[in-house]
Amino acid sequence: MSAYLLRRALYALPILLGVNLITFALFFVVNSPDDMARMQLGNKHITQAAVEQWKAERGYNRPLLWNAQADGLARATDTIFYRNTLRLFLFDFGQSDSGRDIGFDIAQRMGPSLAVSVPVLILELALAIGLALVVAVLRGTYLDLWAVVLCVAMMSVSMLFYIIGGQFLFGKLLRLVPISGYDQGLAGFKFVALPVLVSVVAALGYGTRWYRTLFLEEINRDYVRTARAKGLGERAVMLRHVLRNALIPILTGVVVLLPSLFIGNLIIESFFGIPGLGSYTIEAIQSQDFAIVRAMVFLGSLLYIVGLLLTDVSYTLADPRVRLE
Repeated sequence: MSAYLLRRALYALPILLGVNLITFALFFVVNSPDDMARMQLGNKHITQAAVEQWKAERGYNRPLLWNAQADGLARATDTIFYRNTLRLFLFDFGQSDSGRDIGFDIAQRMGPSLAVSVPVLILELALAIGLALVVAVLRGTYLDLWAVVLCVAMMSVSMLFYIIGGQFLFGKLLRLVPISGYDQGLAGFKFVALPVLVSVVAALGYGTRWYRTLFLEEINRDYVRTARAKGLGERAVMLRHVLRNALIPILTGVVVLLPSLFIGNLIIESFFGIPGLGSYTIEAIQSQDFAIVRAMVFLGSLLYIVGLLLTDVSYTLADPRVRLE
């Protein structure tokens, strides 16, 4: 297993490097440091001296890939590519264009993102799988039909409707929770309760319909008919056989959600004023802070690759055939 994980990790390095090369090309080749300076300075009449000063303050006045004027190893290290791309692999995120320590900001904002994302993931999985099992057992009935109609209706509603509706109902009318804000510790529960509720409800329709489809595919297989022929009850068949054999696609779907645990939900954090990594990314985009955006793109791609590795490990726990191979 260790050799397999090491091999997969080595395979992931070229992918991560490729993502960073594309990001580097977009930020420094397509959009040159001179263009960044002019967008940041925001004046119609910008002198070249002001542009050069802005670039020098942020280290963007160096050559892109190769510094022919430097000596020795500095020819490769004293470049924009090394200082702003390769150093990300050492988790050296550097300074933002506004002068803040990006690594410190990420460490401070990771907690609020996890406070929202982890409960959402757990509750959404538990509720969606539980409801999908019930609907699958009652397949072909009117309850199954109306459940599918309700799921499709919930999927068709915009996320903004759930956010604004939840804020108006629970924050404005009932005054049960604050509309926005955040606090540390147990006092922060009242601030994350509504974002968690809105996120779970918004994702419940899609999740229930997806898991229902998986369970219906498993219900018609031969091993399920054999289990029923042996006298197992419907509950035991669904939990011990159908659910277990549907874990592979379920685990695959969870991988997509893993980066959002740390990076956060951009829309939810922005509307509810959660100082997490999602709102941090939105603020960086709005202020055109390219250093933060590059760091978040790298972190997101890294977390996605780590999620793929964890999924491969979880396959061996869910399916004995994978473990034997």
